[in-house]
Amino acid sequence: MRDLNPPPHPAHFASEDGVTYAGRHLIVDVVGGIGLDDERRVRRALTEAAEACGATILHLHTHRFSPQGITGVAVLAESHITVHTWPEIGYGAFDIFMCGDATPENALPVLAAVFETRQIRVRTLRRGEAVIGAAP
Repeated sequence: MRDLNPPPHPAHFASEDGVTYAGRHLIVDVVGGIGLDDERRVRRALTEAAEACGATILHLHTHRFSPQGITGVAVLAESHITVHTWPEIGYGAFDIFMCGDATPENALPVLAAVFETRQIRVRTLRRGEAVIGAAP
């Protein structure tokens, strides 16, 4: 039986179009990027992207592969940003998931600028909307 008076939704959830959900998850493809094999540049991109979104970095870790490619994660109080790069084809795969007041879309111009590209492809998911349900 459905509770007709559900408890209020926690403040860190988002509401949009009458639907409450955990957060927005952006699947981002950086295409034609420059510097995707430069670990300092990738770390800068993760840091500046998190800051632009209004997120708090708890931990940042990257790893450079041989002969090329970098993987990394910025663990955020609001969730995470991850990346895996294929510099030989100028491609970087980013996942940006944030809840609360953070705005993950603000990372997009940062990624375009840091990797010197205009080709940013994005798919957006509202995580947890089927689980959390309609906004009160």
